[in-house]
Amino acid sequence: MPEKATVELARKAERRGRSATTQAGPFVREEIHHVREGKHGARSTKQAIAIGLSKARRAGVRLPPPPDSAKQTTKRSAASATRASRRRTRPSRRRSRAIRRALKHEPRSSASSKALSRQAKTAARRRPASARRASAQKAVRTKGPALRHDAARRAARTRKAHRRRRATA
Repeated sequence: MPEKATVELARKAERRGRSATTQAGPFVREEIHHVREGKHGARSTKQAIAIGLSKARRAGVRLPPPPDSAKQTTKRSAASATRASRRRTRPSRRRSRAIRRALKHEPRSSASSKALSRQAKTAARRRPASARRASAQKAVRTKGPALRHDAARRAARTRKAHRRRRATA
């Protein structure tokens, strides 16, 4: 069951007219925190994100269905979570316990900053260059001059380090 604050953040995003994925963000964030604080684990970063999205669907966030390329079980699970948002019955105690017990055996490293970074990069790589560029340009527009200056300095430092690394290799 998601925390009250998480549901409230999602509702606020909905009232502001934000997209469904933006509304689902707090649920995914909460799930990452659960893994980090040791409440349970996750086999992979993708699984932690999937649990968060499932909770969002159950809470009533109207997320689009998984893509056609997704596994049949994933599609079924998403459809089931969407249906569950309309039901107001309590979740099965036995099932909840079984899920929690299984997740307790999974690793916690799947929510590390390194793992999240790797997941974000692979997800971005799947998107076309035009989409990545548009995303970067939007980030620049919303940054402001001071943060833009800092980001430029960091980028310069990274380029320099990469050049140095290439020269020694």
